[in-house]
Amino acid sequence: MYNYDEDMTDATPQFRLPEWIGCAPFEEYLGMRIEEAKDGRAVLSMPFKLKLAQGVGLMHGGAITSLADTAVAMAIKSILPEGSDFVTVDLHLKFFAAVREGSVRAVARAIPQDERKIVGEAEIFNGETKVAEFNAFFIVKRKGAP
Repeated sequence: MYNYDEDMTDATPQFRLPEWIGCAPFEEYLGMRIEEAKDGRAVLSMPFKLKLAQGVGLMHGGAITSLADTAVAMAIKSILPEGSDFVTVDLHLKFFAAVREGSVRAVARAIPQDERKIVGEAEIFNGETKVAEFNAFFIVKRKGAP
């Protein structure tokens, strides 16, 4: 669907998702799939492929972090108006187990604090094994701000 090798320059047209709740090129590259995203909750999965391995053959922690952050972002999108602009400003991930095969699943929820602040949480599983816990803080851009 995308040319993952295209260099991004000032002349590159601005990328837009085909849907409000959809995977961006980086997320597609990692193999993420949105299983559910509604009412402040999201479930995403990602298969463990060789391109996601670190030096000793385990799933790279950055890939797991990306899945968790994306799952929370989809949970947030499920409660914000389409086109809202928000960013991750702080995140934490605690690992409990290594991933050696199969796929990982992130179960996320968004917890609004006020109109501009949202806390996100996710648990990441490999089968029935809890691999990690993720929490993050997000800020929603002010309406009308550049």
